[in-house]
Amino acid sequence: MPKEFSRTQRLNELVQRDLAEIIRREVVKSDFGMLTVSEIDVAPDLKSARVYISILAAQVPAKDVIKYLNENAGLYRHILSQIMTTRTTPRLHFYHDSSTENGVRMSALINAVLPPKKEDEDE
Repeated sequence: MPKEFSRTQRLNELVQRDLAEIIRREVVKSDFGMLTVSEIDVAPDLKSARVYISILAAQVPAKDVIKYLNENAGLYRHILSQIMTTRTTPRLHFYHDSSTENGVRMSALINAVLPPKKEDEDE
């Protein structure tokens, strides 16, 4: 019987859950907006992980937020190593995930093109 989840998939979920909490606690810069860990991709050798971050309502460019996260990746890895029960903790590399922003922009474009709803259409 095949396994439903591979080891790396389970580790992806574990790192995503714990790292989201660490970022929520440690990144206290209000001009960064709302940061969400949208996806984690741990390498098969478990030595590194690509962390994709969605950024909403930021007052600074996304590249500055990602630069800040990458500069503090060692701290986040250290905190993560104290939480996780694995033998090794992957090195973290942060990347911007613009899919949420693109979705919001596309939704606004669609709403701008659609004709306004009439009240009797709702019923």
